[in-house]
Amino acid sequence: MTRVLLFGASGFIGGHARVALESDPRIAEVICPGRASYDLLGGSADGLAELLRATAPDAVVTCVGALTGSAEQLLVANTLVAAKLLAAAGGAAPQARLVRLGSAGEYGVVPDGESVTEEDPAQPLSAYGVSHLAGTRLFQLAGESGQADTVSLRVFNPIGPGMSEENLLGRAAARIRAALAEDAPEITLGPLSAYRDFVDVRDLAALIVAVVLAPELRHRVLNAGSGRAVTARSAVELLAATAGWRGRIREAGVGPQRSTAVDWIRADVGRAGTELGWTPLRDLATSVKDIWAAGEQR
Repeated sequence: MTRVLLFGASGFIGGHARVALESDPRIAEVICPGRASYDLLGGSADGLAELLRATAPDAVVTCVGALTGSAEQLLVANTLVAAKLLAAAGGAAPQARLVRLGSAGEYGVVPDGESVTEEDPAQPLSAYGVSHLAGTRLFQLAGESGQADTVSLRVFNPIGPGMSEENLLGRAAARIRAALAEDAPEITLGPLSAYRDFVDVRDLAALIVAVVLAPELRHRVLNAGSGRAVTARSAVELLAATAGWRGRIREAGVGPQRSTAVDWIRADVGRAGTELGWTPLRDLATSVKDIWAAGEQR
């Protein structure tokens, strides 16, 4: 039976990962240290090593990271956390599988109409993408050299119940809800013309479980997407239709710096399917329906 140490369980992805891990009968225990016991961002490698020795996990999953902030803040959250985990686990839990969440932002520009594979060039266009690519490369080098048992999941656009306004559909849901309450004729969002690969967070959580339980890993980097691309506007319009709101969706300003220059992206998820038997199960309509329903229940 597998013991898992999970960081970030109070977050959007981490919360769903916790549910999926705890629901699997092959997993004996999921340990979720809060910041009071150990802060993965601010704590020392020695403190992490002490926690690893005390918990003796078979796998360590980190869903800790940052979407926004200065280059320094992004590097601390997305790169140094990976380096700290490698340093601590080397002596304290050398047999544990180490799993981190990377980002599709590592790829940069993808040719229109093509699905990006893990072997395609990674040329990020933002500090966010660079910070995740550095973390992924550290894990990849450690795994390929036999220093540690590692894997990075390149997460595309995670959506689903409980998502925050940091992400487009969470923000859109909040504004549509406000428009309904105020009988407003329109909402305003950033640019919506880009094509994005929206993956349901519960499918992502299932992939995390598959990675944790796999007897061995052939590759150290796996795409975590849906394998489908739609415009951001199509996704927001579907959300509006689900909510029963028929107002105008206005575009203004600029999009997030982490992805502004990327007009098209779609994951090739064949590697995870072939090696782990994982397939994303939920379509966009299901995800959107559940996003709206979760907000209604608050």
